[in-house]
Amino acid sequence: MVKVALFVRLEAKPGKEGEVENFLRGGLQIVQGEPATIAWFAIRLGPSTFGIFDAFPDEAGRQAHLSGKVAAALMAKAPELLAQPPAIEKVDVLAAKLPG
Repeated sequence: MVKVALFVRLEAKPGKEGEVENFLRGGLQIVQGEPATIAWFAIRLGPSTFGIFDAFPDEAGRQAHLSGKVAAALMAKAPELLAQPPAIEKVDVLAAKLPG
């Protein structure tokens, strides 16, 4: 059951929108190796605004993700690709519908 999640807002630097999109697409392969990441979505909110929404069964799963490979890669690329640091919000999931 999904209980907690993350919503991360990313604002691309001018001219870096395509690189941010490609970075996010590449993140899918990495999170597929995270058993506690129940759901993971890379989204585009506007021309230069992107986001990540991911969900976990518990706080331990969320923390494992935050200290995992995608988070490390994002923080390493942030100065090059993003206009400001990622805005990471920890959220509680009130209800969810997932396959399975």
